[in-house]
Amino acid sequence: MNAASRTPTISIVIAAYQAGDQLTACLDSIRALAIDDLEVVVVDGASDDHTVQLLKGEIVLPLSWISEPDKGIYDALNKGVKMARGRWIHFLGTDDRLLPGFAELVSLLKEEDTIYYANSVPVYREEPRPSYELLGGPFSKYRLAKYCVNHQAVFYPASVFHRYQYDLQYRIFADYALNIQLWGNGQYRRSWHAVDIVQYNMTGFSSRERDVLFIRHKPGLIRQHLGWWVYWRFSWKKFRKHWYGEKEWW
Repeated sequence: MNAASRTPTISIVIAAYQAGDQLTACLDSIRALAIDDLEVVVVDGASDDHTVQLLKGEIVLPLSWISEPDKGIYDALNKGVKMARGRWIHFLGTDDRLLPGFAELVSLLKEEDTIYYANSVPVYREEPRPSYELLGGPFSKYRLAKYCVNHQAVFYPASVFHRYQYDLQYRIFADYALNIQLWGNGQYRRSWHAVDIVQYNMTGFSSRERDVLFIRHKPGLIRQHLGWWVYWRFSWKKFRKHWYGEKEWW
């Protein structure tokens, strides 16, 4: 179940569960880019649909995979990171689709102390639709305090996961917690590129559930990792929005 022995530039890590039909289209979008210098790692949560048969039948993509019970999406991603051999790690959902800009960004990966990120294109099934601005453009520490960088828009240096892993206490926003830590870590530079790299499904798991524990811990994470100035500004804006009855961002 292992891909070729070479070290790829990029490892695309996918957590899957009962998503065989979606996974087919996801892998098709990767295959269509014809990127030589990548591998795909799929961690399946012991699905009993046709996911395993699909993985066994893949002959084009350099693919590594396992199928076993897990403790949720972020547990699967932690497992996938341990399997990955690429110099950068990218995370993709089974219901997301790569765009041609992904290959462009892969060609720009040079500095292994740099987090590269770009734009994602939201795909909706119903209204209301939040602003596209929440998904694109560069993220300062303060913008990150307000909004999460789209998980599928980021290429992480593999060295990130020598030190960090996804915190399983956050069922939905462990990636947001990780990014808060990383944006506050001076060892990593950040490089944003104005290119659309992925279609992101806005009606997935994270759009339907609330991560109550993360919401409770978020101000403390901001203070600890992004600094007092960002924390003060975040808290003041949050207070003003609450005072004037505006919709709050968490």
